[in-house]
Amino acid sequence: MKFSFGTLARLALTGSAWPEQWRDATPKPAYTVVVVGAGGHGLATAYYLAREHGIRDIAVLDKGWLGGGNTGRNTTIIRSNYLQDESAAIYEHALKLWENLSQTLNYNVMYSPRGVMMLAHNEHDIRVFKRHVHANRQQGIDNEWLTAEQAKAFCPPLHIGGDARYPVLGAALQRRGGVARHDAVAWGYARAASAMGVDIVQNCEVTGISRGPDGAVTGVETSRGAIKAGKVAVVAAGHTSVLMAMAGVRMPLESFPLQALVSEPVKPVMPCVVMSNTVHAYISQSDKGELVIGAGTDAYTSYSQAGGLHIASHTLEAICELFPSFRRLRMLRNWGGIVDVTPDRSPIIGLTPVPGLFVNCGWGTGGFKATPGSGHVFAATVARGEPHPIAAPFSLDRFRTGRLIDEAAAAAVSH
Repeated sequence: MKFSFGTLARLALTGSAWPEQWRDATPKPAYTVVVVGAGGHGLATAYYLAREHGIRDIAVLDKGWLGGGNTGRNTTIIRSNYLQDESAAIYEHALKLWENLSQTLNYNVMYSPRGVMMLAHNEHDIRVFKRHVHANRQQGIDNEWLTAEQAKAFCPPLHIGGDARYPVLGAALQRRGGVARHDAVAWGYARAASAMGVDIVQNCEVTGISRGPDGAVTGVETSRGAIKAGKVAVVAAGHTSVLMAMAGVRMPLESFPLQALVSEPVKPVMPCVVMSNTVHAYISQSDKGELVIGAGTDAYTSYSQAGGLHIASHTLEAICELFPSFRRLRMLRNWGGIVDVTPDRSPIIGLTPVPGLFVNCGWGTGGFKATPGSGHVFAATVARGEPHPIAAPFSLDRFRTGRLIDEAAAAAVSH
């Protein structure tokens, strides 16, 4: 059963065409695992718990509708060319899963490895991106350096003339990077998990986390009643701190609005993904023809899903300078998501001080590209009660020991 993203909003209001097992679903009184958050990461976690660990007595709860959070508000970019070894490992793990995800789920997630190109505008950019290229090659990850002329050849609409305020001096290119369809990923995982017996319960807000006399998790309180569970896995971008506070756990997170826009649809004109940290903008083209344009996070903490208008205006100015031929295009809409950010700009995946409580959060602007890898390693962590080797460096405990994974500059641009 397939729906377009636009259809989902209508279904959220009417509820009339949801699959029967998801429409007005009543949660059972007890489960082995309760996953809080029916976005890409939460649904992927449930899927891999069922498929690879044989745990099918699972409920995925969401206070809204399936895929209605950040999964439906991202700009679809996929890449693995991060600097730190730990980051590169988990994003490369995800990228390898992306490559065959449509076949795995028997659902077209529209993965398109069209290439991700990061522009260098000054000497500092050149050194930073060449460092990325060398580090990635050491990690066994594809990344290559292009001259300005080679970048232009790879992406013809790009303006590299010397009259630009920030002239293009070169670029780093990961050819295996690209895009996928955001809502298709959520629906693909949801359908596959549901087929294995996982309950997906929408409009079911978690209002409390129950604990026994020994402090261990015993279940959750929800707007639709209490649910007992041996394990609770929190995967709810933008709301993690609130949920974890219910169990007395304070998280090292801040929440920021993150904005994006799309243009009116045009014929194919943008062959790849292009991003620039210096002018802080990135752009690709969707299968419907819209130019998908992303901005950076707002400079202030907020739960707003709109953000500051000046952020979007600055991004459009940058895009018009990099791609003068796009200046006459009209914008159809803009929106904002809420991203959780850690002090070192890397995620938190693993156990918490509360027995039976697990958390996956803090992906900042990198959450979508990590979806399959995140769900895969988190499922293993929840099932075994110990960190998956790839997830181990991203433990909550690193903020106590000081073994941080600093991707503040290496992430290149918010995307």
